[in-house]
Amino acid sequence: MEKIMFIETGMGIDVHGQNITKAAIRAVQNAIHFNSMPGIRSVLPENNRDNMRVNVKLAVPCDKEKLDIEAVKEVLPFGIKTVEVMDGGMLTTSGIVLEEKGDQNDMMYIVVASVEVGY
Repeated sequence: MEKIMFIETGMGIDVHGQNITKAAIRAVQNAIHFNSMPGIRSVLPENNRDNMRVNVKLAVPCDKEKLDIEAVKEVLPFGIKTVEVMDGGMLTTSGIVLEEKGDQNDMMYIVVASVEVGY
């Protein structure tokens, strides 16, 4: 990315089910959900939002091999999308195992996201 214009951050949690992709999607949604960038098109090459670059950095506590990167990218509405995955986030107890929610154990997965937007 040549020029970063915005950096949005968020956190996502899968309390039951131990699904790292669900937590990552929630983190990205949290990062972008409350933002509007009406002027971004005017600074993009050719004033085209398809020229926007969006780089997602995900800090995940475990199960990196199970993370569905393409599902995470689908959350982003525009641009050329890339995803970086690194160690981080958190595993902590939910305090209960709910088998009907798909729990394998009592752990909740917490993912942190940074979404960089530019060109």
